[in-house]
Amino acid sequence: MNLPTATWGGRALPVMRSEAHFGDRIVRCFVRRPPSLDRMFRASTARHPARDAVIHEGARWSYAQLSDAVDRTAAGLQASDIERGDRVAMLIGNRPAFIVALLAIQRLRAIAVPISIREQAPGIAYMLGQCGARMLIHDKELAERLPKQSDLPAGLQRVSLGVGSIWHQWQQAKHASGLRGAADEGSEGGPEEGSEEDTAVILYTSGTTGRPKGAMLSHLNIVHSALHYEFCMALTGEDRSAMAVPASHVTGLVGMIMAMLQVGGAIVIVSSFKARSFLELAAAHRITHTILVPAMYQLCLLDPDFASFDLGAWRIGAYGGAPMPRSTIEALAGKLPRMTLMNAYGATETSSPATIMPAGQQADHLASVGKPVPAADIRVMDEAGREVPAGTSGELWIGGPMVVAGYWDDPQASAAAFTGGCWRSGDIGSIDTDGYVQVLDRKKDMLNRGGYKIYSVEVENVLLACEGVLEAAVVGRPCPVLGERVHAVVSVTGAMAADVSA
Repeated sequence: MNLPTATWGGRALPVMRSEAHFGDRIVRCFVRRPPSLDRMFRASTARHPARDAVIHEGARWSYAQLSDAVDRTAAGLQASDIERGDRVAMLIGNRPAFIVALLAIQRLRAIAVPISIREQAPGIAYMLGQCGARMLIHDKELAERLPKQSDLPAGLQRVSLGVGSIWHQWQQAKHASGLRGAADEGSEGGPEEGSEEDTAVILYTSGTTGRPKGAMLSHLNIVHSALHYEFCMALTGEDRSAMAVPASHVTGLVGMIMAMLQVGGAIVIVSSFKARSFLELAAAHRITHTILVPAMYQLCLLDPDFASFDLGAWRIGAYGGAPMPRSTIEALAGKLPRMTLMNAYGATETSSPATIMPAGQQADHLASVGKPVPAADIRVMDEAGREVPAGTSGELWIGGPMVVAGYWDDPQASAAAFTGGCWRSGDIGSIDTDGYVQVLDRKKDMLNRGGYKIYSVEVENVLLACEGVLEAAVVGRPCPVLGERVHAVVSVTGAMAADVSA
């Protein structure tokens, strides 16, 4: 168990205390925090209304302009009978409309349900039905992807993001004089402030073990994750974050949108990632912050004109989902000396980060995903549900105010995944005596070769250390003698690919 400390990464922590939440959970919380996502956004707008909030393809919206668009959209939603607690699904790509819709839904204390634009009709139909969505806001070009009307929930309203649509009418309407309903003090209109534990967003997991499950991210969860990013990465209103990961993913939604809205920074939206155009954007907008997968950094480094781009403002290069090869770390350190690389580990169920690598410590802890974020309680448990000694591997159980209460309308899945307020991650890992967390493998992906346990990530790390290897994935193949054999799928750079083909 991680004992409370007064510092993290050598810096003094904000004031924290133990609180009871979600019935029987006792979690460590930040004392000073906004009570909801809408109040968080309003506070940043009030502090600096003229500062850039959203930038996309040459267009800019200040915090005041973004708030105006949110007001108009919230009034339109309310006129369409969307009320507190209603689920509003969002099938929207990386563009400003995603952020406007997300914040408008929060302004009404309704529940946003972002869906990946890569999802197909059967999955969309299931999610809309499972959460009982009242409305679907979707990109016009995705209309053909939508399920048949007979497969949609009864009474579902559909709003297309196109000229002449209801959405367009909302955005063109005169500013609403005020939203219907009572307002609490300082909320400037809208429904009464509810509980921090109210669900703000439902994010569906990948469903690799069956039907996707709708994780219920509360205001309390997301606010704490935004505060974790702010503190651990020392984010300020001067930061400009390039969002190249999907906005509908927990990393884009929480790690970039909500983190920037908390500090009053700018969200620079990248609709699709291409290394050359990304570098051009990073230079043009003086990007300071990114959260990417390691392969994206590697692709940027492979650009022959990398050195010609002015990337001196880029100070935080966060990453997750895969290990960063030492060669990439060394190349970034040489070419971007002001950048601090920070590995992070989390999941939808933890509302994004559970661990973050303290600044300046990545090169000395290549195998680690960092230390538990300030409010996290991470334990390593054996199969009998007993905590194991430091340095011993077991399943990572994660607790804290950023851990969701469960899955929407799925008590069986919730009971299976949560024990004593901790989310049972299914990841095999360890924590050393200094508190650094290492993730070794997925519990179900661990290979068994003749009785020996093999963690695929350890083999992948070795492969990624080889020059010319861009990505690597290790899987098990059935073997009649050993049970399983180790097989690797490797993506290599052009020069290495030519050598192999020769």
